[in-house]
Amino acid sequence: MIGTPRVHFRLTDSTNERARSLAASGAPHGTLVTADEQQTGRGRQGRVWTAPPRSAVLMSVVLRKLSDALPLAAAVAVSEAVPLETKIKWPNDVWVDGRKVAGILVEGRPQEGWAVLGIGLNVTTEEFPAELHATSLRLAGASLSPADALASVVDSLRVWLPRPRDEILTAWRSRDALLGRTVRWANGSKEGVAAGVDSSGALIVETRDGRVTLDAGEVHLER
Repeated sequence: MIGTPRVHFRLTDSTNERARSLAASGAPHGTLVTADEQQTGRGRQGRVWTAPPRSAVLMSVVLRKLSDALPLAAAVAVSEAVPLETKIKWPNDVWVDGRKVAGILVEGRPQEGWAVLGIGLNVTTEEFPAELHATSLRLAGASLSPADALASVVDSLRVWLPRPRDEILTAWRSRDALLGRTVRWANGSKEGVAAGVDSSGALIVETRDGRVTLDAGEVHLER
């Protein structure tokens, strides 16, 4: 059961770090780590994830039932948990009105049979670092507390993580924020038009030189 047992911190370095430590020590599938505040939370590409105390969902889950569809399923689950119209920026940033409201980071050691799913969801967050003002958003107007949002995300993960890949892909594709949009990658040196994701979850991009697929890394939307 996702969410049981639960370990909560008023202040920690990173919920992913705490969950990784628990996983390495044998914590069971579904163990949930949450925090009111974290000092060194991180997102994809080594970015820092910051939020004032008790303003966001800061959570990590120990998983021992692994799937390569996990990042896609997690993005769909968080999208379903948000009571607003959402889109997903490949591979798993959740957007509302073109701005990021949630980020997802999957880490782990598959060879040891575990992974950690980290989720940060802005709920009542009002202060963002200057570099994130134009791209981050809170759930303004959603009438949702961080505690309610956490419960909603956990419930949604219970539903979506075990779903078949084809259902996950269909749900993910219906929220594709990049479809038909110009994107750049490789430090802006390459450009093309996003054309959806393939059955593995890799991003398909149409370029002047033909179709390419990106199975890792990050792309930037040409705004």
